[in-house]
Amino acid sequence: MASLNPLGSNLDLRKAKHLIRRATFKFTKEQLDTFVGMSATNAVNSLTTAAANTLAEPYDPLPIESPDGYWTLSTELPNSLDGQARKRAQVTAWWWHNAMQQTTLKHKLSFFLHTCFPVGKDDGVGAPTYFYDHINFLDFYAFGNLKTIAKKITLDNGMLDYLDNTQNNKNNPNENYAREYLELHTILKGKQIGPNNYTNYTELDIQQAAKVFSGFKKLADRSMIDPDTNIPMGYINIDQHDTSDKTFSSAFGNQIIIGRDTELGAFEELDDFVEMVFAQPETAKAYCRKLYRYFVKSDWTEEIETDIIEPLAQILIANEYEILPVVTTLLSSEHFYDADDSDATDNIIGSIIKSPLQILSEVCAMFELEYPDPSTNALLYYRNFFHNFIHNRYFPASGIEFYNPDSVAGYPAYYQEPGFDRNWFSSNTLIGRYKLIESLIEGKNTITSGDIYAQLDTVAFVKNKIANASDPNLLISEIADLLYPESIDTDRTNYFKSFLVDEGFPDYYWTGVWSQYLNTNEDVTVRTRLNALIIAMVNAAEFQLM
Repeated sequence: MASLNPLGSNLDLRKAKHLIRRATFKFTKEQLDTFVGMSATNAVNSLTTAAANTLAEPYDPLPIESPDGYWTLSTELPNSLDGQARKRAQVTAWWWHNAMQQTTLKHKLSFFLHTCFPVGKDDGVGAPTYFYDHINFLDFYAFGNLKTIAKKITLDNGMLDYLDNTQNNKNNPNENYAREYLELHTILKGKQIGPNNYTNYTELDIQQAAKVFSGFKKLADRSMIDPDTNIPMGYINIDQHDTSDKTFSSAFGNQIIIGRDTELGAFEELDDFVEMVFAQPETAKAYCRKLYRYFVKSDWTEEIETDIIEPLAQILIANEYEILPVVTTLLSSEHFYDADDSDATDNIIGSIIKSPLQILSEVCAMFELEYPDPSTNALLYYRNFFHNFIHNRYFPASGIEFYNPDSVAGYPAYYQEPGFDRNWFSSNTLIGRYKLIESLIEGKNTITSGDIYAQLDTVAFVKNKIANASDPNLLISEIADLLYPESIDTDRTNYFKSFLVDEGFPDYYWTGVWSQYLNTNEDVTVRTRLNALIIAMVNAAEFQLM
């Protein structure tokens, strides 16, 4: 029976790896060592705190002669800033660097919120400062309240632009935001049961919701600040707000939201609407299914729906849509560790294909990639390493436009059945995934060309992280235990050993080579062989899973 009971045993290496991969982007040996032996509950709770961001805000090192610098503080109108696309990319570089500095749930949940309330940074969100405000908003509420987010997202300048609500007026209604709010952001459709009737709402409800949202506008100069978040927000133009009563369908109990004709009244209408949507049990279930797909697995049985999804939805409702009680319950549970049935290897661990973001983050964290420090070498970090290589080459080649999904529904891996996370893999994305580790080891962009100004040191990794580096079998086993969800067998060990020891040579060949390196510090031979080994192990099928 699927169970949300807390895991009774302490975390072993296998379960600790599983938790850190699923809950964070920063996956390190040191964090593994910390978590092994801890209870799941204590380990998960330790991930629910986060210090202030290492980088307070993004920086533009261009133009070189006179950098734009901390452009988010500019008093110019956002759409007048130079290098708009470049600056939007710098926001993602800022976000990723901060995610790589802390082992915390915050950044995983912030990105989860992006999958729930997607915007495209280069496809409609507007000026880069609006996108920066949007990402700040998601970060602020990463440990927060889903209902609050669903209210305040309506006043997010980036969202107002992206889904056209800034054009939604009482005499010229625009239903884009209202439609996606119900279909994608909150309650979801359900099965269509009749013309214009999707079980959870109808076309009439979209029309009435658009009236509730009418008059909410982007504020171009970012001069209105949300008192709760201290983040710029949009405003209500009451002259363009539909002040009539809004009558919803039987899906919402034929509820009537009384129209108001003041700015305060328009906000009260918005509150009434959101409360109505979140009073429906299906809204809580929709979020819990998304959380399950994001953290656990893309498909599940009726048993999981009954024993996991529905109880999580009740926890969400009981906690007024606070996200942490649900997530901590799920990540601490027997079910999450596949410990609620007789076969602990058949369901959860290793069941998700890693996203390109997860691949990048794990490799950089585990191997302690030395990339340019944005605080001291902003040009090399923002322009050369992140923008030119990670943002413009690696991410597109591996199947993701970072923070720029190709539709309003977001990334197919999080919503498109039946493939879900299998959508990360295709004939078009394999080369990008497999070229990443090669590029990082060579310090060159092998996807196209050019210096990336960062280099992964395989010799230092093995010397500092692997206890039994002189024994090729133990060396491979220890690396596999760090990189893979499950241990590997003798056949796989022997395959990987071929990168260290030529066919026909005894194991002690590698022992001698490693010993010579330790005695002389001459690393040409060990580096050549370790580079080949790490490329093979990272590009192996086992590493693509978590």
